Amino acid sequence: MMAEQTAAGSAPDTGAPSAGTRTDVQRSGGRGDRGGRGGRDDRGDRGGRGGRDGGEKSNYLERVVTINRVSKVVKGGRRFSFTALVIVGDGNGLVGVGYGKAKEVPAAIAKGVEEARKNFFRVPMIGSTVTHPVQGEAAAGVVMLRPASPGTGVIAGGAVRAVLECAGVHDVLAKSLGSDNAINVVHATVAALKLLQRPEEVAARRGLPIEDVAPAGMLRARRESELLAAHVAGSAAREGSA
Repeated sequence: MMAEQTAAGSAPDTGAPSAGTRTDVQRSGGRGDRGGRGGRDDRGDRGGRGGRDGGEKSNYLERVVTINRVSKVVKGGRRFSFTALVIVGDGNGLVGVGYGKAKEVPAAIAKGVEEARKNFFRVPMIGSTVTHPVQGEAAAGVVMLRPASPGTGVIAGGAVRAVLECAGVHDVLAKSLGSDNAINVVHATVAALKLLQRPEEVAARRGLPIEDVAPAGMLRARRESELLAAHVAGSAAREGSA
């Protein structure tokens, strides 16, 4: 009797797993054939956003004077963003100032550079210095500029120095007489540079020869700078032809 119950209760061994048994494929979640998630090394084919070095290199000098975090109060709270004051110039008399604002610092700098290029203006110079003493004002900022002899260097503070170096002024005496705010100082420096005039313009307006308007030292420095520029251009042309 016991033998019959045992024979009836035991199922035939067909080699198939029972319903209650989990196989290795089920236990591993079925990922054996699909493969696991790739690591960081598997993402090389996707590509990514190129950095600043990957793009075309700019021929202009770019100086970031200041970066500030600002906020706007709205109904839901505060919205934070960044502002960047940027100076862009070619180092040869062309300069511009831009002010960018964005949610991220790189985007704010990029907007500032774009605006600065739209605001380019030409700075009158004699050699490596300004043409005459001048004083510029913007809001509470006051900046004074005076010509200097070759070899003096840029005697100026941080914000004023950035504007003058990007403009290509290498010998100048500068002093900030007003606000210490970087934005006011930069705009006052730009206002001073825009007030500069060439000796030819002043002589033509007064109806006098240029020797009666400009100092002899200024004219001598201009002739020396013109001879130096011609010598450099001639040397470059000879090297190119060789």
